[in-house]
Amino acid sequence: MLTYSMQDAGSESLYLYIYRCIKNDILSGALVSGTRLPSKRSFAKQLGVSNITVENAYAILQSEGYVYSLPKRGFFVSDITFPSFSRTDSDTFGIAQSHWEDYFPRPHISYFADFVSNRTVPENFPFSIWARLMRETISAKSNELMNTPPCGGIPELRLAICSHLKQFRNMNVRPEQVIVGAGTDYLYSMLIQLFGRDKTYAIEDPGYEKIAKVYRSNGVACRYIRMDSSGIRLSDLEHQNADIVHISPAHHYPTGIVMPVSRRYELLRWASQTPDRYIIEDDYDSEFRFSGKPIPTLQSIDTLGKVIYMNSFTKSLASTIRISYLVLPDALLRRYYDTLSFYSSTVSNFEQYTLAAFLEEGYFEKHINRMRNHYRAVRDALLKEIAASTLADCTTITEEEAGLHFLLHIRTKMSDDALVQKAAENGIHIACLSGYYHSGTPDSHAIIMNYSGITLAAIPEAIRRLSAALR
Repeated sequence: MLTYSMQDAGSESLYLYIYRCIKNDILSGALVSGTRLPSKRSFAKQLGVSNITVENAYAILQSEGYVYSLPKRGFFVSDITFPSFSRTDSDTFGIAQSHWEDYFPRPHISYFADFVSNRTVPENFPFSIWARLMRETISAKSNELMNTPPCGGIPELRLAICSHLKQFRNMNVRPEQVIVGAGTDYLYSMLIQLFGRDKTYAIEDPGYEKIAKVYRSNGVACRYIRMDSSGIRLSDLEHQNADIVHISPAHHYPTGIVMPVSRRYELLRWASQTPDRYIIEDDYDSEFRFSGKPIPTLQSIDTLGKVIYMNSFTKSLASTIRISYLVLPDALLRRYYDTLSFYSSTVSNFEQYTLAAFLEEGYFEKHINRMRNHYRAVRDALLKEIAASTLADCTTITEEEAGLHFLLHIRTKMSDDALVQKAAENGIHIACLSGYYHSGTPDSHAIIMNYSGITLAAIPEAIRRLSAALR
């Protein structure tokens, strides 16, 4: 009989304690694949807790892929195959100078509501705090501001990022592993130089097309790997003979898929098979999950140093804050400092010291909590307006519990191109899921509702216009 002592929970939330106990039993093998967990009602009675406590624990386990449910049968332990790792020395690749190609900006079009842009609403940025911290930085660090920043960024910011990752993502990272750069685009090209341009990169299909453009503009081979309901397909990845795979397991754009733990271990096993293989983990909007705990990072379960973690402050602070960072595994640190340390950091000292203070003094945590509440309110208002509109009879909503977008599936005979055009004629900018596939796919009739730049006041009129366009 499955049971735990609730007295051992201490100050931890009961549902998190139950989740952690079951997860540990699965990882240790005490609960084997296919084992049926107790019903929520009987388990709650046995432990002396409420039904909702057990339900929340099961929900987290299911979202991370440790368990699955069958209708009218209950919850069962998933089949998780753990990789057998062996350490090998990583090869040293030749470093080639990358070539960067400029992108031509698209002409600006004004819409009443834009569900495509990642633009941050000005009212949501903490201008007063940022301005005060910048003034204090200029006053207190005049000498430091005139120094050339080291290749990885100023120590204060890198240490603050380590503390942030430990607190919010349970990652144990040292400051020298953190490399700060002006946007993820720059860091992609930096990694290409680190690995050499003879490597083959794999990216998700569907996916964010700009990633492929950056790789191609740097002259490296890029392969598109199709996805299933758990993320990138391992069989296709093997077939393409890729060396580095670029994924967003916490919340994929644009499908919204959260990669379960079983697929994560499969990817780590794939990476462990040769010293040339690495995984780039893009964790771009992991701060915004509206139910359960944040999904653990792939980097935090990597024991062989095969994962390069990447994140930025563009989603959490503002799309124009071009400060991103990556975390290099130990196997790549010496190579980076031996071959690329002649570069100075591409982020100015003014911004680095200001952001470091913003993190160290707790303002970033408060900002994230405020923005999480704000975006939840925006999402809920959108869902409520859709449910009350004529869209309710012809749409289904999925993937609304994490990130800053969800999918609005429409039952219609119109093509996706026609959907986009009709919405534009009504002042609404939308994009459909089918537009993010490289190899082409039939009309999906799924609109990607990116709401990071939508105000609460604009939502009723935006949904009215969208309803009129699709009527």
